[in-house]
Amino acid sequence: MGKDVIVACDFASAEQTFAFLDKFTGRKPFVKIGMELYYAEGPAIVKEIKARGHKIFLDLKLHDIPNTVKKAMAVLRNLDVDITNLHAAGTKNMMRAALEGLTREDGTRPLLIAVTQLTSTDQQSMEDDLLIREPIDKVVMHYAKCAEEAGLDGIVCSPLEAGKVHDLCGKDFLTITPGVRFADGDVGDQKRVMTPAQAKEIGSDYIVVGRPITAAADPVAAYNRCVEEFCD
Repeated sequence: MGKDVIVACDFASAEQTFAFLDKFTGRKPFVKIGMELYYAEGPAIVKEIKARGHKIFLDLKLHDIPNTVKKAMAVLRNLDVDITNLHAAGTKNMMRAALEGLTREDGTRPLLIAVTQLTSTDQQSMEDDLLIREPIDKVVMHYAKCAEEAGLDGIVCSPLEAGKVHDLCGKDFLTITPGVRFADGDVGDQKRVMTPAQAKEIGSDYIVVGRPITAAADPVAAYNRCVEEFCD
């Protein structure tokens, strides 16, 4: 898979989701299904969106003891998603166990990506709330290296860190970057953000875009603008 724009379908119901996806009569966007939609609709929503021809990033951010994550991934692997994820903070043992659970009997599996630090987290909140005193950039790089050593395919990180991750872990180690906004848009609750064009320049492999597309007056036009800035 090459560079792509992943649309965060952070809707509360299947009805809202399909009302949005029905607007796209041409190119079918890569879709992110997060906790809100998955918990509301369950595995059926994943299967239906897949049946419509969309690639899927299942964004559930698993973080538990290794055996629990392994068994959960063994269930998720049957949904035929393209990417899924977990928290790198769960340790290398948890990440390796996740890979074991995610790998099907024929050796195939979805891409597995680790979350480093959320894009809503800044240095101050990391120190005050998590008691992590190291610079956030150093923490993200350490988590990225742990994920690479555990055998994962890449990480979720701020677009500000994508280039450095590639320098550390190689160009084939994927970077999926939320926190992307248009230059003339609202940053919302994100604190470490970048435009699609800037994310492309710095080396992001995938960008995740939510409200700038889903809440736009013309979502298809907003999506096409993202694709033009990032992919073309």
